[in-house]
Amino acid sequence: MEKPILVLNGPNLNLLGQREPDIYGHDTLADIEKAVTTVASARGHTIDFRQSNLEGELVDWVQWGRENACGLIVNAGAYSHTSIALLDALNAITVPIVEVHLSNIFRREDFRNHSYVSLAAGGVICGLGAKGYELAVLALADQLATVE
Repeated sequence: MEKPILVLNGPNLNLLGQREPDIYGHDTLADIEKAVTTVASARGHTIDFRQSNLEGELVDWVQWGRENACGLIVNAGAYSHTSIALLDALNAITVPIVEVHLSNIFRREDFRNHSYVSLAAGGVICGLGAKGYELAVLALADQLATVE
């Protein structure tokens, strides 16, 4: 069985659709998971979609992805701007990584302009709302197709 694309979502993303919809949109995390699964399936991939508010759990899942995923999409939420532990875990894996942010982090508060996750990611998609996740799947699928 082929390894899935691992999609990790950080703190407060479980509140999508309810939390600040003017910034994060009206799509729920379940809506995003459904869309991502559809796009991945059309490209011959499966998705393992997860969310946690706990930094250590996200680190554990990244480490799990070292051996069990073909690629990683990560929206680490606020941990993008604070977590060196998450950066270290991402640097320890060799699968391709795409970072996603629903909002344009460069048009927000100064502290959101820096992402530790970006230092490990091959690409970053921000400011395109939920569509950014679908674009991340397409980008990873294209990358993985050149490796296979």
